[in-house]
Amino acid sequence: MAESESGRPRILYSFPHTIGGPGIGTTAAHQVQELIAQHFEVYVYCTCSRVNLDGAIRVVQTLVVAGHRIPHRVLGVERAYRYHDQRVALAIPRLAGAVDLIHAWPAGCLRTFAAAAKDGIPSFREVPNPHTESAFEDAGAAARAVGITLPPTDPHRYTARRLSQENAEFEAADFLLLPSEYVRTSFTVRGYPADKLLRHRYGFDPVAFSEPDPSEQYATRPFTAIFVGRGEPRKGLHLALRAWLDSGVAERGQFIVCGSIMPDYRRVLAPMLGHPSIRELGFVTDVGTVLRSADVLVFPTVSEGSALVTYEAMASGCVPLVSDAAGACTRHMSDGLVHHVGDVGSLTNHLQLLAEDRALLARLRQGALSRRGELSWEEAASALGDAYRTGLARKGASF
Repeated sequence: MAESESGRPRILYSFPHTIGGPGIGTTAAHQVQELIAQHFEVYVYCTCSRVNLDGAIRVVQTLVVAGHRIPHRVLGVERAYRYHDQRVALAIPRLAGAVDLIHAWPAGCLRTFAAAAKDGIPSFREVPNPHTESAFEDAGAAARAVGITLPPTDPHRYTARRLSQENAEFEAADFLLLPSEYVRTSFTVRGYPADKLLRHRYGFDPVAFSEPDPSEQYATRPFTAIFVGRGEPRKGLHLALRAWLDSGVAERGQFIVCGSIMPDYRRVLAPMLGHPSIRELGFVTDVGTVLRSADVLVFPTVSEGSALVTYEAMASGCVPLVSDAAGACTRHMSDGLVHHVGDVGSLTNHLQLLAEDRALLARLRQGALSRRGELSWEEAASALGDAYRTGLARKGASF
């Protein structure tokens, strides 16, 4: 294995979606851009990119023809994933000796991993959610608890075919990249060997989520809580609203809901959403501004990989009140408050506590802001680089 000039591992980064798109597309964009900024040699294969990837050794957009993007739905989403996977797999023999590892995302990586194994290139599979079986179980239970059924298009609705495919991907990869201890636990309880599991983490964008003005007088505004995320049972908006109304803080504070809400779920939430203290903003493009206007992020999710909004809230001076399923970096009573998943009573108490004790709220806010430097995407890329090196060392290579 020839060493790169930078002394860092050389990466083939495969993403079968749009880099820079919403959700995981944002995560992938920050990973690639920061790896490039830290002088890793990166070969990017994606279906399409909406962001600047200057500095990459090569960028191949597998669903772009003559400068025009072909939407996944034109081929059929599953067929598009397979096509991307095949394109990357065919490229691997030509890149043997030029890359040291494959970093691939779900849905389009089985052929890629097979080709990598044939050429002796270690493979790393990103795991943005808990183990798929766990994610299916938790999402289904949350939906049943509020009396609705997840629609067929919901990515967390159980399908045997998808579970089988993801299990095959987990098995085929040499290493699994896990962004939180919550995700790691979902694998260890299912018997995955410790030496296959590598921790890294996600981050926040310091430009999009700037530090709040220190001169702002937080104590003069009504106590403000915020929920940011898709309105679906898995994210726990019903738990957040119940805790808010049970706490009594609703009589003097305000609760802001950011994100679209599933129609069936909205009907369940309607009696709570109608309370005068609750304000819906719908989908918000400038989340940073809204977070800086709030005192606490209420995020009682029942299943998560590592919610980006928890990083973003801390960086914005918005104290996280999160479940232990959020995959957050929050440290209880240091820079936020953590409750056990589903424990509405504890979340209710946490809201009461911070609404009444502004000194504690200020201390937790400062604790969160003091960690801005360590929670950035730049630091996340360093952690990812360390995970690469750990995996390669287990394969007998050193960097």
